[in-house]
Amino acid sequence: MLPKPPPKEAPIGFLFVPPYRIVGHSIAGEATAVQVPELDIGFDMGFCPRQMLTSKFVAISHGHMDHIGSLAYYCSQRHFQGMGVGNIICDARIAPAIKRMMEGFIDLERQATPYNLIAIEPEGMVEIKNGIFIRGFATEHAGPTFGYVVVEKRSKLKAELVGMPQEKLIELKDRGEEITRTIEIPLVTYLVDTAPGPALIREDVRKSQIIIAECTFFDPDHKDRAKVGMHMHVDDVCEWLRVLECQKIVLAHLSRRTNLLEARQILAKKLPREKLEKIEILMDQKYNKERYDHQLMDAGEHPLQTGVRSPRPPTVSYTHLTLPTNREV
Repeated sequence: MLPKPPPKEAPIGFLFVPPYRIVGHSIAGEATAVQVPELDIGFDMGFCPRQMLTSKFVAISHGHMDHIGSLAYYCSQRHFQGMGVGNIICDARIAPAIKRMMEGFIDLERQATPYNLIAIEPEGMVEIKNGIFIRGFATEHAGPTFGYVVVEKRSKLKAELVGMPQEKLIELKDRGEEITRTIEIPLVTYLVDTAPGPALIREDVRKSQIIIAECTFFDPDHKDRAKVGMHMHVDDVCEWLRVLECQKIVLAHLSRRTNLLEARQILAKKLPREKLEKIEILMDQKYNKERYDHQLMDAGEHPLQTGVRSPRPPTVSYTHLTLPTNREV
């Protein structure tokens, strides 16, 4: 009998949630790495697919191997391919350990791979693009752990000055008076790994356009396992959705034992339609491909022929897409 060929490489999840692409791979206990290319940011690096090298920054949630195992490779490959120095954002509590890890690879390779280690305290911020900042905040998990929210900062005229003549505003500014205020617009939140807690109902989290969050357990009998491991259960996510204002919540970090068809059926039973339409699953390849094909057609493009224009079909509701076949992640 001939031997079987090796298994396929780990699949890459992809979702387009305008105006952002969510790209990555996330399976509980194995590897997690998620990227938002438009924001030049990656979250965690337990696995380093080629496309994640394009992110200038990577924000590390915590020090578990499935979230940090390919960090040195990310920095090395960016340097090797002439893509610039990798910038590692992390909780200040784990920064010394990350530095020791990177120094260990320098000793092994006998070459100094450049990298920038940016250690921040809770609520610390780093500018990752012009006017775009990432903020770290503490979450509840085994060991020091951060969640992150990417915000855009905009200057707006103070409310009491709205409608004032331009020459008067110039006069106030020339006198050194502040005529604008800074507002923050939460864009993307990343919460993998974490237990339910106060971090989930922060205002910048609740108001984020997109939330990338773990949902490790779906089985009704696994609530205790979720509590022990300080992870999220689907019931926690459903309760959380009551206060969220997001456009989409992208579920990641599902257990490999999770059957995706059953997971969607559980969500459909627990949530009203308007809440269900907010949820996507990062690693649900079949469903996500069908969803993207509909997006292409809605934009007047043929899914199988790039660049070929076709008549614009009616807008679709992705809740009614065909569910994936009965399989496991």
